[in-house]
Amino acid sequence: MKYSPLAIDVNVSSPGFVVDVDSLYAHLATLHDQRDARGLRYALVTVLVFIVLAKLAGEDHLRGIAEWVQHRQEWLAQVLGLVKVQAPHPSTYGRILARAVLREEFERVVSQFFSHQPQAGQSLVITLDGKTLRGTIAAGQTQGLHLLAAYLSGEGWVMMQVEVPGAENEIRAAVRVLKCLDLRGKVVTGDAMLAQRHLSIQVVQAGGEYVWAVKGNQEQLREDIQVLFQPERCSAGFNPVPTDFRMAGTVGKEHGRIEQRTITVSSLLKGYLDWPYAEQVFQLERHFVRVKDGKVTHQLVHGVTSLTAQQATPQRLLELVRIHWQIENGLHYRRDETLREDRCRLRIGHAAEVMATINNLVLGLLLRQGVQNVPEARRRFAARPHEALSLILRSPT
Repeated sequence: MKYSPLAIDVNVSSPGFVVDVDSLYAHLATLHDQRDARGLRYALVTVLVFIVLAKLAGEDHLRGIAEWVQHRQEWLAQVLGLVKVQAPHPSTYGRILARAVLREEFERVVSQFFSHQPQAGQSLVITLDGKTLRGTIAAGQTQGLHLLAAYLSGEGWVMMQVEVPGAENEIRAAVRVLKCLDLRGKVVTGDAMLAQRHLSIQVVQAGGEYVWAVKGNQEQLREDIQVLFQPERCSAGFNPVPTDFRMAGTVGKEHGRIEQRTITVSSLLKGYLDWPYAEQVFQLERHFVRVKDGKVTHQLVHGVTSLTAQQATPQRLLELVRIHWQIENGLHYRRDETLREDRCRLRIGHAAEVMATINNLVLGLLLRQGVQNVPEARRRFAARPHEALSLILRSPT
């Protein structure tokens, strides 16, 4: 196993201490601190480690993070090789997140850490989806910080996340994200907003494939797909026109409801649709029955894909659509409900965006360890902080 002795830094004892060269600590130590070096009391890497440790242990707000660190400052000084036993004030964390961290560099370093892990990036599906941090919406305003993420659902980590400025939208942000990713052999999924001709061309020409939901923003495309799957009315003595419809379905119970999914797939519109690289279209019916009261909900979703019938059977397309929806439960829900992201009121500088990246980092650390129940894992780390520290100081195995 390879190790790297860290250089002497603010409050780090000489000759420092030793960490694995591929560890999260070693990656964070490469960040450039934007603060004036004069009078610094806390190294940037040390503060970030404090925050990640506290979040792994269940703290989500700056005051709670600061108190968690303060109660363990002697232990932290010992294990991190710090000369002085001291703990930052909550406002110090806020200032460092807002101004000391270059958000683009931080995002890149976190992505590089995960990409260097064993078997990283082998999942074939990249999910694009956006999320607004509701806590950043100021009183009287309707817009807050909006982020677009490229997520590997099969591995639980975010490949890239960018801000969507108020004057922009997810479509333009998606162009920037896709330019930075290796799409060869990947399938990119997105909701109806991302069903755009130029994005479809960009994905396929970069060596990937796409699966888009289709709604009213592409009216002609949606209408063509709807007409294809509508039951044909035949006059007496005439037979329906032959079709190539193929179907697959599943039934399952999740979140207190029984869900039946049925997908119908066709290649008949290939060459007819005015849509780049379209090979198949599909119609997905979702039928929900809420267990506690029997309430029934029905949804109908249409979509288009560049995957051929040989590349993606109906069962595979149904799986790809379900993988796309997993970003809501696997990433966004956990950030909102478990890590309390939407209750965070960080509005100075880039603090909110940096904290969102930290939340992605924390979830990635846990999910890459095979964690299914994040709150349960955080309770364990609260009782055993040395186990959380090992995720930061040791190379992934």
